Amino acid sequence: MFHLLHSLLSQNTDHSSYRTLKTQNSKLNPISHFSEFRQAMSTLFLILFVFSHSLCVLQTQGLNSADEVNDSLTYLWPLPSEFTFGNKTLSVHPQLSLVVGGNGGNSSILRLGFDRYKAIIFKNSHGVSSFDRIRGRRLSYDVTKLKVVVHSDSEDLQLGVDESYTLFVLKKDGQSIVGEATIEANTVYGALRALETFSQLCTFDYGSKSVQVYRAPWYIRDSPRFAYRGLLLDTSRHYLPVDVIKQVIESMSYAKLNVLHWHVIDRESFPLEVPSYPKLWKGSYTKWERYTVEDAIEIVSFAKTRGINVMAEIDVPGHAESWGAGYPNLWPSTSCKEPLDVSKSSTFDVVSGILTDMRKIFPFELFHLGGDEVNTTCWSSTRHVKQWLEQHNMTTKDAYQYFVLKAQEIAISKNWTPVNWEETFNTFPTKLNPKTVVHNWLGSGVCPKAVAKGFRCIFSNQGVWYLDHLDVPWEAAYNAEPLEGIDDVSQQKLVLGGEVCMWGETADTSDVQQTIWPRAAAAAERLWSRREATSARNGNLTALPRLQYFRCLLNRRGVQAAPVTNLIARSPPIWSGSCYDQ
Repeated sequence: MFHLLHSLLSQNTDHSSYRTLKTQNSKLNPISHFSEFRQAMSTLFLILFVFSHSLCVLQTQGLNSADEVNDSLTYLWPLPSEFTFGNKTLSVHPQLSLVVGGNGGNSSILRLGFDRYKAIIFKNSHGVSSFDRIRGRRLSYDVTKLKVVVHSDSEDLQLGVDESYTLFVLKKDGQSIVGEATIEANTVYGALRALETFSQLCTFDYGSKSVQVYRAPWYIRDSPRFAYRGLLLDTSRHYLPVDVIKQVIESMSYAKLNVLHWHVIDRESFPLEVPSYPKLWKGSYTKWERYTVEDAIEIVSFAKTRGINVMAEIDVPGHAESWGAGYPNLWPSTSCKEPLDVSKSSTFDVVSGILTDMRKIFPFELFHLGGDEVNTTCWSSTRHVKQWLEQHNMTTKDAYQYFVLKAQEIAISKNWTPVNWEETFNTFPTKLNPKTVVHNWLGSGVCPKAVAKGFRCIFSNQGVWYLDHLDVPWEAAYNAEPLEGIDDVSQQKLVLGGEVCMWGETADTSDVQQTIWPRAAAAAERLWSRREATSARNGNLTALPRLQYFRCLLNRRGVQAAPVTNLIARSPPIWSGSCYDQ
């Protein structure tokens, strides 16, 4: 209940108000005491209402427990494009071996992936039990080998890489001496997605103490609906240790997300090392809350072995106050610290230096330049900037455009495709570089306008896919549609996909994973699976039991995913019960 009280007291605001939130102190007086008492009583009433309502939900939903799963549903997440299954149960050998083929069969990424998933699948299985050894009992298994054929030997990971695969899980019969599962993929990244699916087919049976595949034989042909399936992680508002970032990346692979949008820098802190400008990370909270170049390279490498790209972001010209901790000349003045000083060429030298260093770390073709929530008051109120504007016959709006376009030119010169928040498109759409990817967040209706003008778009409507909005339920995230309002097929192809955003004002190591999951998984299925398969009318019957099952799978794998049906996300269970009923 105390956790619930804390969740209810935490405010859910939009992206803008979170970033500008300031604490205000008020003097104590009898009126304020009465006001606080009244607020406390209102909060207590709300808690009691939520508690009683949640108990009613548990009593009326009638969700199946682990032993009573609905056999009409397929407990794979995200749902594959095409699949058929049977009614047999197959046993899987605890010493499952890997057999490879194709030009990419010897990929180290594939072998690391197999070892990783084998450890997950057989986490509870320890081979033949000591009792069976004493009895001299020999166990036979239906599946003893996993054959993986990867046609391409390229390990290049860029936007639109082929992630398709086929997966067969068959029982040995008179025509097959050895039972095996077979994966075929054009790239190693398709093979990784297949390994995830295969791992979800494998279930540990506590009675026989063996891993089994139910409803075999399985035939699965799968590919993603969207090329870009992202998660934003904010390490500026709260520093996240490298191991925590890796844990998030690992959990992303379970839901087949494939882009980590690393919002590494913002006005609050500058934790990343930039060798060309070594004083920049003086803007970190402390000297212990930093990322070295080697840290960043390790994160990118770790992500690649899981088929995940890392898109870095430096948000300019706003959200950059922390830059001036090391280089005060980047501020318009010491009393007015952002946006970055547009009047100095040295400002763009620093931007260029940062991008030059970051290009050596981040090979992904997309780079995020921010451009949102730019309050230009500092430019018009600082004497030397105001004079520069007058000399160049510019308004502050013109200067905002000038800064964004110049930053885009720098990024493009380094062979990057610029991504910008939607304010840039909303303010000067005809001036943006045609290569620009417009990143929606303020609400619906932006992607249709952007693709109509020939721009590509990423969908992140804050009303449904901002994970720090704790009052957004799973079904809102699940039902959000990136192609809403876009009927033209050629324009639909310009929507790269979507991204859920984990802004970090109220999330740190203590609660980041339960804020991300399981709602990020709801969006992940929307982005991977066919639209027809995820558009059933009654999601409480078709999607909810499967999402609850996947949440429990995340828990078993060590991911601190919160209960699915919480009225306030990331709050703990309100009562005792099965993982599958929450």
